[in-house]
Amino acid sequence: MSYASTCRYVIADVFSDTPLEGNQLGVFTDAQRIPEALLQKLARELNFSETVFCYPAEGEGDVRIRIFTPAKELPFAGHPVLGAAFVLAAPLQLGAIKLETGRGIVEIVLERDGGRIRFGRMSQPLPTVQPFERSTELLRALELERSTLPIELYDNGIQHVFVGLESERAVAALAPDAATLVRLGAIGVNCFARAENRWKTRVFVPAFGIFEDPATGSAAGPLALHLARHGLIPFGEEIEIRQGEEIGRPSALFACAFGSKEAVERVEVGGRAVIVARGEFRFAGIAG
Repeated sequence: MSYASTCRYVIADVFSDTPLEGNQLGVFTDAQRIPEALLQKLARELNFSETVFCYPAEGEGDVRIRIFTPAKELPFAGHPVLGAAFVLAAPLQLGAIKLETGRGIVEIVLERDGGRIRFGRMSQPLPTVQPFERSTELLRALELERSTLPIELYDNGIQHVFVGLESERAVAALAPDAATLVRLGAIGVNCFARAENRWKTRVFVPAFGIFEDPATGSAAGPLALHLARHGLIPFGEEIEIRQGEEIGRPSALFACAFGSKEAVERVEVGGRAVIVARGEFRFAGIAG
C-alpha cells in the first residue's frame, strides 16, 4: 500500500455541546494510508486524552476504529466512541452507527433535531468487577482516610477504580500524588460524590499520559453500575455526571445500568458533542 502524503482530521469536543468545553478528540476519518508507526506519534502530537483512527469495517459494524492516548493504544474508551459517532454519522444522516472496537461492536443511537445530531447514547461492553487489592496505597495517594463505598475495580476494556467521597467540595479539593498513582498500574482513578440530584467526579489517569481527564465515558457506565450495585440508586435510573470543571473543561455525562446485582443486562452512556475544527497533517519529511 502506498502511504498518504496528507491526512485530514476532525476535532470534536465531547460530552458538551459548547465549543472548547468537554473532552477534546481528534478523529482521522480515513486512516488506511497512514503508516502504522505514525499512529502513536500523531496521537502524541495532538496530545488529547484520546485520538481515533478510522478504517473500513472488518465485521458487522459500519466502521472500525482504533483508539490511542498520548502514551498507548486502548481497546475501548467512551468519549472516543461517542465523538467518532457524531463525526462519522453526521454527513450520512444515520439514526444509529455501529463501531468496531477492540472490545467488540459498540452501537450508538443518535437523536436528531432536524438534520443535526443532538444526543448520542452507546451500549457499552459489560464490565467485570472485583475488589481492588491496593486500596490502602490508593487512599494514601489521594490523601484520604476512607471511601464511602467499597473500592472496586471495573474492567470494560479500561480498568477503573472508584472512591466515594462525602461531598462535592471534597472531590474538588483533591490533589493526588501522580507518581504513586502511576505505580498502581494502568488504571483510571475515579473519585465521586453526590451533588444534589447529580454526581460530581474527577478522574485521574496518569499512567495513560493524562493526569486528569475532562470527561470519561468508559468510567461513567461503571459508576452507574457501582452506585446501583451498592444501593445508592435503583437499577434502571439514569444519572447525570459532572466532570472537568477543575481543569476548565466542564462536561456532562449520562449513564444508566440495567438489570440487577446478580445479572447486569446493559450499561448505557450518553451525551452531546460538537465539531470545532478540521485540519490536515502533511507527512513529507516525517519519519515513521
